[in-house]
Amino acid sequence: MSGAAPHRRWWVLALVSLALFMVTLDNLVVTTALPSIRTGLSASLPQLEWVVNAYTVSFAVLLLLGAALGDRFGHRRMFVAGLAVFTAASAVAAAASSAEVLIAARAVQGAGGAVVLPISLTLLAGAFPGRQRGLAFGVFSGVSGLGVALGPVVGGAITQAASWPYIFAVNVPVGIVGCLAAPFVLARGAGPARRLDLPGAALVTGGLAGIMVALVAVPEHGWTSGRVTGPLAAGAVLLAGFVAWERRAPEPMLPLRFFANPVFTAVNLAGVAMYFGMFGAIFLLAPFLQTVQGHEPLAAGLRILPWTVMPLVVSPLAGMVSERWGARRLIGGGLVLQALALGWLAWVLTPQLSFAALLVPAVLGGAGMALVYPPAASAALGAVRPHEAGAASGAMNALREAGGAFGIAVLAWVFTANGGGTASGAYVSGLVPALAVGALVLAAGAVAAWWLPGPAAPAAAPPVPQAAAPRPVPVEVVGGAV
Repeated sequence: MSGAAPHRRWWVLALVSLALFMVTLDNLVVTTALPSIRTGLSASLPQLEWVVNAYTVSFAVLLLLGAALGDRFGHRRMFVAGLAVFTAASAVAAAASSAEVLIAARAVQGAGGAVVLPISLTLLAGAFPGRQRGLAFGVFSGVSGLGVALGPVVGGAITQAASWPYIFAVNVPVGIVGCLAAPFVLARGAGPARRLDLPGAALVTGGLAGIMVALVAVPEHGWTSGRVTGPLAAGAVLLAGFVAWERRAPEPMLPLRFFANPVFTAVNLAGVAMYFGMFGAIFLLAPFLQTVQGHEPLAAGLRILPWTVMPLVVSPLAGMVSERWGARRLIGGGLVLQALALGWLAWVLTPQLSFAALLVPAVLGGAGMALVYPPAASAALGAVRPHEAGAASGAMNALREAGGAFGIAVLAWVFTANGGGTASGAYVSGLVPALAVGALVLAAGAVAAWWLPGPAAPAAAPPVPQAAAPRPVPVEVVGGAV
């Protein structure tokens, strides 16, 4: 792709970044508003959990389908459709009069976001030429980090200043503006005309749904509960069926030959490791700041802010140097920094942990995340043909989300197995080994970065023939891992 006209491509970046900011913000914006939601809607604790999880599950499950819809019906058209669904669901969530309605609206929000995210990456890849693509992905990744960082802070601030429905209502005017601007900013675009792989879509959606529902239930019910093993087994069977179907489908939803390319496979292994370690750790660290140290939700969010806001500062810089330094150095170095951050935090953790002691590992972890995002996107999309960018983006993001859910489930299990409880000493006893496990997984991800190209390799080189690919990864191995 030659890229959009110079005067238009920056408007493309602004529009897709705005949409991404809303999608990532709403992932965590409800966390600090949950007590007010519980009072306002008389919601039970399990219902509050699903106010959070409904968005996460539907978002992760539908990412591959969202990318396929963009390739089939047009990227601009489906970007507007996804943003419109997200906006309408936000309006319903703001007006919800019961917990059931709010949970349903959150699930629809996640479905809209699952269409917006992979198509946004495809639109950016088409709008920016190779040398500028790293910077664009860096800005895009920084905005994603800002949305994650500000979610709990914005939710707490709006809830304290007004009331919880406004955390959803603020999306409505922004989403309307985005939908109206898209036809003037975004170019038409789609992959080669092809049929939608309906059997593949049904298998992967059902399989991911089973896996995600099971992982969400692990912290509450444990690995041996039927509420975990049942959906987990069903999801595994459906995903195995998906792999078998895609191997022989005439127009597969996800070409499995992507994973025969060592660059694409290494990028995804690194992404899964990052989401496993970092999001599993943050999931346990936030309650530590509130339960053990007694901080209010807004204050706890502000203490984690250095961790999650670093990508806004570092990601654009990482994008600018990604062509010169290569994906191997940036992604490998970023994962090492994150492993050091969790290891450091496990070493210094006490119930009286000060903000000064938290600051250094928080900055290291945030900087490490920022180093991974831009070159990972460039390397993954550069490993496939231009018209396959949507499918590659959907696969990359779906695997990351699944890695995050798996990390939360595993680290929560490690926490509980080592005596984790609400008392300060017990919480630290469980959190330290959980952080150590997260650090080990991140270090393993850094090893996977060895298969990524060094600085001499072109950022968007066409894929080499499968037979000549260096150190190929068998498709069967990847299918089993997924």
